[in-house]
Amino acid sequence: MFIFFLAVIIISMKVVILAGGLGSRLSEETVLKPKPMVEIGSEPILLHIMKIFAKYNHNDFIICGGYKAEMIQEYFKNFYLKNADIEFNLNNGNFNILNKKSQLNWNVRVTDTGLETMTGGRLKKVMDIIDDDNFLFTYGDGLSDINISKLVDFHTHHKKLATLTAVYAPGRFGALKIHNNQIENFNEKPIGDGAKINGGFFVLNRDVINYLGDDHTIFEAEPLERLAADGELMAFEHEGFWHAMDTLRDKNYLNDLWNADNAPWKLDK
Repeated sequence: MFIFFLAVIIISMKVVILAGGLGSRLSEETVLKPKPMVEIGSEPILLHIMKIFAKYNHNDFIICGGYKAEMIQEYFKNFYLKNADIEFNLNNGNFNILNKKSQLNWNVRVTDTGLETMTGGRLKKVMDIIDDDNFLFTYGDGLSDINISKLVDFHTHHKKLATLTAVYAPGRFGALKIHNNQIENFNEKPIGDGAKINGGFFVLNRDVINYLGDDHTIFEAEPLERLAADGELMAFEHEGFWHAMDTLRDKNYLNDLWNADNAPWKLDK
């Protein structure tokens, strides 16, 4: 009798997260901290986003910092100590870590990509540390209950250079013209008409670098427009939860969901 075992190979990708913008529409919070460090519940929204990817075994992160990037660096520098019980000897300054509370087995690299660098410029600045053919890429202010494994499978099978996640949202975002999952046209920030919009959560091939210009390149403008025109941009259509934290109202809404134990992106949901 022969017994066959089916091995499931999970390929881990690097995850690039944009975390350098000023967050001017959330100035009530961002005057003191970068927007990705604004808290939902007791944790920065950045950590919530990272946990979405880590749930699917993608735990090698590159954070593209800019505005107040040192606060993001400081947060992860102290993360281990903040999540442990520590015994201090005040006589000699020594300390012992008695109980590590965090079980996160992540690698996090925070790179300062410049204060005024645009989204495409930030991505280009970290391309030299991405050594795989494909990688994940998203914004540091959007939460979703997206299935990352299905997103990656979709990208792997269509063999185009780029996949973005298309979601429903108000018309202050760029609308997509989609036919058979292929994006035929990308229009940035039209008047609201119920169209699906760019929700981030990209899978990109390294060759996307050929579409990136200098520090002033806005990824959502010429690069995505050219990728769409070349037939290299596909849409993973997500019908579930997605919400970006752009304003204080958004922050309060996300906190209300979290505090009511009704957050769709929560890992145990």
